[in-house]
Amino acid sequence: MTAFLQIPADTLAQAAQTAEVANNPLTHEISVLEFIFKGGFFLIPIVILCCYTIYLIFERMFVINKAAKIDNHLMKDVRANLNAGNLNMAITAAERAGNAQGNVIKEGIHTIGRPISEIESNMERAANIEIGEMERKLGQLGLIAGIAPTLGFIGTISGVIKIFYSISVTEDISIGNISGGLYEKMISSGAGLIVGILAYTAYHLFNGRIDAFTLSIQKQVLEFVSIIQRPNND
Repeated sequence: MTAFLQIPADTLAQAAQTAEVANNPLTHEISVLEFIFKGGFFLIPIVILCCYTIYLIFERMFVINKAAKIDNHLMKDVRANLNAGNLNMAITAAERAGNAQGNVIKEGIHTIGRPISEIESNMERAANIEIGEMERKLGQLGLIAGIAPTLGFIGTISGVIKIFYSISVTEDISIGNISGGLYEKMISSGAGLIVGILAYTAYHLFNGRIDAFTLSIQKQVLEFVSIIQRPNND
Protein backbone atom coordinates (compact mmCIF):
# COMPACT_ATOMS: atom_id res chain seq x y z
CA MET A 1 0.00 0.00 0.00
CA THR A 2 2.85 2.34 0.87
CA ALA A 3 4.61 1.56 -2.39
CA PHE A 4 1.45 2.32 -4.31
CA LEU A 5 1.20 5.78 -2.78
CA GLN A 6 4.78 6.70 -3.62
CA ILE A 7 5.06 9.24 -6.42
CA PRO A 8 8.20 9.47 -8.57
CA ALA A 9 10.38 12.48 -7.86
CA ASP A 10 10.43 13.58 -11.51
CA THR A 11 6.62 13.66 -11.55
CA LEU A 12 6.57 15.95 -8.52
CA ALA A 13 9.15 18.19 -10.10
CA GLN A 14 7.18 18.41 -13.32
CA ALA A 15 3.99 19.25 -11.41
CA ALA A 16 5.78 21.94 -9.42
CA GLN A 17 7.19 23.45 -12.61
CA THR A 18 3.75 23.47 -14.22
CA ALA A 19 2.26 25.21 -11.19
CA GLU A 20 5.05 27.76 -11.21
CA VAL A 21 4.44 28.56 -14.87
CA ALA A 22 0.72 28.90 -14.21
CA ASN A 23 1.31 31.22 -11.27
CA ASN A 24 3.90 33.26 -13.14
CA PRO A 25 2.61 33.93 -16.67
CA LEU A 26 5.03 34.98 -19.35
CA THR A 27 5.79 38.66 -19.21
CA HIS A 28 7.92 38.95 -22.32
CA GLU A 29 7.73 42.49 -23.59
CA ILE A 30 8.81 43.98 -26.89
CA SER A 31 9.56 47.56 -27.76
CA VAL A 32 7.23 49.66 -29.85
CA LEU A 33 9.74 49.62 -32.71
CA GLU A 34 9.95 45.82 -32.67
CA PHE A 35 6.17 45.65 -32.54
CA ILE A 36 5.90 47.89 -35.61
CA PHE A 37 8.49 45.93 -37.57
CA LYS A 38 6.38 42.79 -37.15
CA GLY A 39 3.76 44.37 -39.39
CA GLY A 40 5.37 43.09 -42.57
CA PHE A 41 6.24 44.56 -45.95
CA PHE A 42 3.02 46.53 -46.41
CA LEU A 43 3.82 48.55 -43.32
CA ILE A 44 6.62 50.31 -45.23
CA PRO A 45 4.35 52.26 -47.63
CA ILE A 46 1.97 52.94 -44.73
CA VAL A 47 4.80 54.52 -42.73
CA ILE A 48 5.80 56.58 -45.79
CA LEU A 49 2.19 57.74 -46.19
CA CYS A 50 2.09 58.61 -42.49
CA CYS A 51 5.19 60.81 -42.77
CA TYR A 52 3.84 62.51 -45.90
CA THR A 53 0.45 63.02 -44.24
CA ILE A 54 2.05 64.75 -41.27
CA TYR A 55 4.04 66.97 -43.65
CA LEU A 56 0.90 67.87 -45.62
CA ILE A 57 -1.03 68.67 -42.46
CA PHE A 58 1.56 71.13 -41.15
CA GLU A 59 2.23 72.63 -44.60
CA ARG A 60 -1.46 73.18 -45.38
CA MET A 61 -2.15 74.40 -41.86
CA PHE A 62 0.47 77.13 -42.25
CA VAL A 63 -0.73 78.15 -45.73
CA ILE A 64 -4.47 78.10 -44.97
CA ASN A 65 -4.23 79.83 -41.60
CA LYS A 66 -2.17 82.62 -43.14
CA ALA A 67 -4.28 83.04 -46.28
CA ALA A 68 -7.73 82.63 -44.71
CA LYS A 69 -7.18 85.18 -41.94
CA ILE A 70 -9.78 87.94 -42.03
CA ASP A 71 -8.69 91.38 -40.85
CA ASN A 72 -11.76 93.20 -39.55
CA HIS A 73 -9.94 96.55 -39.66
CA LEU A 74 -8.94 96.27 -43.33
CA MET A 75 -12.30 97.35 -44.73
CA LYS A 76 -12.38 100.33 -42.37
CA ASP A 77 -8.98 101.48 -43.65
CA VAL A 78 -10.04 100.92 -47.26
CA ARG A 79 -13.29 102.80 -46.71
CA ALA A 80 -11.46 105.76 -45.14
CA ASN A 81 -8.92 105.95 -47.96
CA LEU A 82 -11.52 105.59 -50.71
CA ASN A 83 -13.70 108.27 -49.13
CA ALA A 84 -10.64 110.52 -49.12
CA GLY A 85 -10.04 109.71 -52.81
CA ASN A 86 -6.64 108.13 -52.05
CA LEU A 87 -6.56 104.92 -54.10
CA ASN A 88 -2.84 104.35 -53.58
CA MET A 89 -3.21 104.30 -49.80
CA ALA A 90 -6.16 101.92 -50.14
CA ILE A 91 -4.03 99.58 -52.26
CA THR A 92 -1.20 99.82 -49.74
CA ALA A 93 -3.56 98.91 -46.92
CA ALA A 94 -4.75 95.86 -48.88
CA GLU A 95 -1.20 94.76 -49.67
CA ARG A 96 -0.18 95.20 -46.04
CA ALA A 97 -2.73 92.59 -45.00
CA GLY A 98 -0.65 89.93 -46.78
CA ASN A 99 -3.49 87.43 -47.06
CA ALA A 100 -6.17 86.30 -49.49
CA GLN A 101 -8.59 88.95 -48.26
CA GLY A 102 -6.10 91.70 -49.11
CA ASN A 103 -5.51 90.29 -52.58
CA VAL A 104 -9.23 90.19 -53.34
CA ILE A 105 -9.80 93.73 -52.06
CA LYS A 106 -6.79 94.99 -54.02
CA GLU A 107 -8.26 93.52 -57.21
CA GLY A 108 -11.46 95.41 -56.52
CA ILE A 109 -9.60 98.68 -55.96
CA HIS A 110 -7.73 98.27 -59.24
CA THR A 111 -11.03 97.95 -61.14
CA ILE A 112 -12.73 100.99 -59.59
CA GLY A 113 -14.32 103.04 -62.34
CA ARG A 114 -15.60 100.04 -64.27
CA PRO A 115 -19.18 98.73 -64.09
CA ILE A 116 -20.16 97.20 -60.74
CA SER A 117 -20.82 93.82 -62.35
CA GLU A 118 -17.28 93.76 -63.73
CA ILE A 119 -15.80 94.72 -60.36
CA GLU A 120 -17.72 91.93 -58.65
CA SER A 121 -16.71 89.46 -61.33
CA ASN A 122 -13.01 90.34 -61.02
CA MET A 123 -13.12 90.10 -57.24
CA GLU A 124 -14.89 86.72 -57.41
CA ARG A 125 -12.25 85.42 -59.83
CA ALA A 126 -9.52 86.63 -57.49
CA ALA A 127 -11.29 84.92 -54.58
CA ASN A 128 -11.56 81.67 -56.55
CA ILE A 129 -7.83 81.77 -57.27
CA GLU A 130 -7.07 82.23 -53.57
CA ILE A 131 -9.44 79.40 -52.63
CA GLY A 132 -7.81 77.19 -55.25
CA GLU A 133 -4.41 77.85 -53.68
CA MET A 134 -5.78 76.86 -50.28
CA GLU A 135 -7.33 73.67 -51.66
CA ARG A 136 -4.12 72.64 -53.40
CA LYS A 137 -2.83 69.26 -52.12
CA LEU A 138 -6.01 68.62 -50.13
CA GLY A 139 -6.95 66.02 -52.72
CA GLN A 140 -3.82 64.12 -51.71
CA LEU A 141 -5.06 63.94 -48.13
CA GLY A 142 -8.36 62.55 -49.38
CA LEU A 143 -6.51 59.98 -51.47
CA ILE A 144 -4.35 58.90 -48.53
CA ALA A 145 -7.48 58.55 -46.38
CA GLY A 146 -8.64 55.85 -48.81
CA ILE A 147 -5.31 54.22 -49.70
CA ALA A 148 -3.76 53.74 -46.24
CA PRO A 149 -6.54 51.55 -44.75
CA THR A 150 -6.66 49.54 -47.98
CA LEU A 151 -2.93 48.86 -47.84
CA GLY A 152 -3.27 47.76 -44.23
CA PHE A 153 -6.11 45.42 -45.13
CA ILE A 154 -4.11 43.91 -48.01
CA GLY A 155 -1.16 43.42 -45.66
CA THR A 156 -3.36 41.56 -43.19
CA ILE A 157 -4.96 39.40 -45.88
CA SER A 158 -1.55 38.44 -47.32
CA GLY A 159 -0.37 37.53 -43.81
CA VAL A 160 -3.42 35.35 -43.18
CA ILE A 161 -2.84 33.57 -46.49
CA LYS A 162 0.75 32.84 -45.44
CA ILE A 163 -0.43 31.52 -42.07
CA PHE A 164 -2.89 29.07 -43.61
CA TYR A 165 -0.36 28.03 -46.23
CA SER A 166 2.11 27.27 -43.44
CA ILE A 167 -0.56 25.26 -41.64
CA SER A 168 -1.31 23.27 -44.80
CA VAL A 169 2.38 22.43 -45.20
CA THR A 170 3.36 21.74 -41.58
CA GLU A 171 -0.06 20.56 -40.38
CA ASP A 172 0.58 22.55 -37.22
CA ILE A 173 -2.74 24.06 -36.19
CA SER A 174 -1.72 25.07 -32.69
CA ILE A 175 -3.37 28.21 -31.34
CA GLY A 176 0.02 29.72 -30.68
CA ASN A 177 1.08 29.39 -34.29
CA ILE A 178 -2.15 30.93 -35.57
CA SER A 179 -2.54 33.74 -33.05
CA GLY A 180 1.15 34.66 -33.13
CA GLY A 181 1.20 35.14 -36.89
CA LEU A 182 -2.23 36.75 -36.98
CA TYR A 183 -1.52 39.49 -34.44
CA GLU A 184 1.60 40.44 -36.37
CA LYS A 185 -0.38 40.84 -39.58
CA MET A 186 -3.13 42.83 -37.88
CA ILE A 187 -0.53 45.53 -37.12
CA SER A 188 -0.65 46.68 -40.74
CA SER A 189 -4.44 47.05 -40.60
CA GLY A 190 -4.24 49.08 -37.41
CA ALA A 191 -1.50 51.32 -38.79
CA GLY A 192 -3.39 51.85 -42.04
CA LEU A 193 -6.56 52.82 -40.17
CA ILE A 194 -4.66 55.31 -37.99
CA VAL A 195 -3.09 57.01 -41.01
CA GLY A 196 -6.41 56.99 -42.85
CA ILE A 197 -8.27 58.57 -39.93
CA LEU A 198 -5.57 61.21 -39.56
CA ALA A 199 -5.72 62.16 -43.25
CA TYR A 200 -9.53 62.02 -43.34
CA THR A 201 -9.87 64.28 -40.29
CA ALA A 202 -7.36 66.83 -41.59
CA TYR A 203 -9.02 66.84 -45.03
CA HIS A 204 -12.43 67.75 -43.65
CA LEU A 205 -11.12 70.23 -41.08
CA PHE A 206 -9.22 72.12 -43.77
CA ASN A 207 -12.21 72.11 -46.08
CA GLY A 208 -14.35 73.49 -43.28
CA ARG A 209 -11.83 76.27 -42.73
CA ILE A 210 -11.88 77.11 -46.45
CA ASP A 211 -15.69 77.09 -46.55
CA ALA A 212 -15.73 79.57 -43.67
CA PHE A 213 -13.29 81.79 -45.57
CA THR A 214 -15.44 81.59 -48.71
CA LEU A 215 -18.46 82.87 -46.80
CA SER A 216 -16.41 85.66 -45.20
CA ILE A 217 -14.87 86.83 -48.47
CA GLN A 218 -18.30 86.99 -50.09
CA LYS A 219 -19.36 89.36 -47.34
CA GLN A 220 -16.20 91.38 -47.94
CA VAL A 221 -17.00 91.70 -51.65
CA LEU A 222 -20.52 92.91 -50.89
CA GLU A 223 -19.16 95.41 -48.39
CA PHE A 224 -16.60 96.68 -50.90
CA VAL A 225 -19.28 97.17 -53.55
CA SER A 226 -21.38 99.01 -50.98
CA ILE A 227 -18.45 101.33 -50.26
CA ILE A 228 -18.11 102.16 -53.96
CA GLN A 229 -21.82 102.74 -54.47
CA ARG A 230 -22.23 104.76 -51.26
CA PRO A 231 -18.76 106.08 -50.48
CA ASN A 232 -19.83 108.39 -47.66
CA ASN A 233 -22.10 105.89 -45.95
CA ASP A 234 -20.41 105.04 -42.65
